[in-house]
Amino acid sequence: MYQSVFRAALFAGQVVVVTGSGSGIGRCVAHELASLGATVALVGRNQDKLAAVQAELQQAGVPEDRVSRHRADIRDEAAVKALVAEVLARHGRIDALVNNAGGQYIAPLASIGAKGWQAVLDTNLTGGFLMARECFVQHMAEHGGSIVNMVADMWGSMPGMGHSGAARAGMVSLTETAALEWAHSGVRVNAVAPGYIASSGMDNYPPEAGDMLRAMPGTVPLGRFGNEAEVSAAITFLLSPAASFISSTTLRVDGARPQVRMGWPLRPPGAIAAAHPAVRPFDGFHRAQVPQVFAPSHTPKTEAA
Repeated sequence: MYQSVFRAALFAGQVVVVTGSGSGIGRCVAHELASLGATVALVGRNQDKLAAVQAELQQAGVPEDRVSRHRADIRDEAAVKALVAEVLARHGRIDALVNNAGGQYIAPLASIGAKGWQAVLDTNLTGGFLMARECFVQHMAEHGGSIVNMVADMWGSMPGMGHSGAARAGMVSLTETAALEWAHSGVRVNAVAPGYIASSGMDNYPPEAGDMLRAMPGTVPLGRFGNEAEVSAAITFLLSPAASFISSTTLRVDGARPQVRMGWPLRPPGAIAAAHPAVRPFDGFHRAQVPQVFAPSHTPKTEAA
C-alpha cells in the first residue's frame, strides 16, 4: 500500500483529475490520492498505460467506481472540453485538477524549429491552460476547487531545453493570474516545480544523455535525486485543507539546486548527514520504478579508443 504521510480518507468524496497519469509523477500522484480516498480520473494519450494504472489501483483495493480513465490530447481544445464534460457526467463533480502532463526534448535554441517550439509550448503551457479553464468554467466557478500546475526547475535558465523553460515560466505566470482571477469563486491555484527527480520520464531522453543524467546528483546541494513520492506529497499538501490559505505559490521540490553558485563550494551531505531524517529520501510509493538509465545492469556508454 501507498505510505502517505497524510491521514486516511483525507480526500474521501472528492474527485480529482490527474493528467499525464499513465506514468511517472502522475502515476504516483494518482496512487497517493486514491489511497487517501479520492476518486481519481486518469487522463492521458496512451490508453494501455492508463489501463495499467487503473489495474494497479484496483489491485491496491481502490473500488472500481473510484477510478476512471479518459484518453485525451490536452493540446486539443475541443477534446479538453469533451473530456471535462465526460468526467462530470461520470462522477458529478471535479474538486481538484493536477495539471501534470508535459514533456520536452533536448536541443539547443539554435536548432529548434517553430514546429518543435510550438509543440513543447502546447504540451506544457497551452494544454494546462485549457484543462484549468474548462475545469473552472464547467464546474469550479460555481463550486470552488483547487488546481496544482506542474512546472520545472527553470530558475537561472534551462540551457538545452529553452522551449520547456519558456513554457514553464509561462505556467508560473498563468498560475499567479488564475489564482487572482478565480479567487472570488473559491478556487485556489498553485504550482509545483520538481528539480532532478528520478522518474520514468528520464528514459524518454536519448541514450547519449545517460552520462549527463547520471551525473546530476553531483550538482544538487542535498547530493541526490528527488523521487516521485516527494513531488506527490507536495502536490497532495497543496490540495489539502491545510493549504486553504495558499494560492498563487510555486512550491519547489529541488534540493536547493537553483541556489548553486560558483562563489560557494558545493558540499553535498556525507553519509552521516544524508541519513538524517530531515533529508533522507521519502520512499512512500510502493510501486516506484527505477528509470532504466539508473538500473544496476545498465552499461555506461564508453568512448572508442
